[in-house]
Amino acid sequence: MSVMLDQVVKYRSEIVEAIGETFVMVGISIGAAILLGLPIGTLLYLCRKGQLYENRSVSLVLNNLVNIIRSFPFLLLVVFMIPLTRLLIGTAIGTLAASVPLAIVAIAVYSRLVEQSLLEVPRGVIEAAQSMGASKLEIIIKFLYVESRSGLVLGLTTSTISFISYSTVVGVVGGGGVGDFAIRYGYQRFETELMAAMIILMIILVQSIQFIGGFIARKLDRR
Repeated sequence: MSVMLDQVVKYRSEIVEAIGETFVMVGISIGAAILLGLPIGTLLYLCRKGQLYENRSVSLVLNNLVNIIRSFPFLLLVVFMIPLTRLLIGTAIGTLAASVPLAIVAIAVYSRLVEQSLLEVPRGVIEAAQSMGASKLEIIIKFLYVESRSGLVLGLTTSTISFISYSTVVGVVGGGGVGDFAIRYGYQRFETELMAAMIILMIILVQSIQFIGGFIARKLDRR
């Protein structure tokens, strides 16, 4: 344990920088998931058969697109998206560049979880809203989102943990982060104690996010 602490102190500035890089990548991914994944997931739900905006063509296209992105091995996706990343960011190397494929995956992952959460809303809620004369937009915002808010939070919590896991892979494009630091400084330099310290740090981070997300979801659960 003392050796581990000595290693952490020795590389404290690099560790702080790695944590900051992880927060940047995960933060961008969460933002993309909320801003784009939420509406896309809502559209996936609304365009299903029997829903408010039933549209087979849109549903088919969105479903296939989301499924393809989610089934793509993340490391290969990072490499595959290098030309697009360079076009958007101006470079294919660095934390911001690594955030591009991470954000794409975040959108696909969370949109599917949003769809699943909305599917759990009883049909009677929509029928009750329609009987009260609510518009389609009001049904979505004031009824569907309200009834599924606990599931939406849990979905975002689960997604965030996945984003942290994905962020450990982006060292291939110089994305940095805690995972990349553990590999470069711990594994490649045979400093096992340092790598173990980074693993413990990641476990604490993931457990904290799970606890906070679960706590908020329980507070929002109306059942």
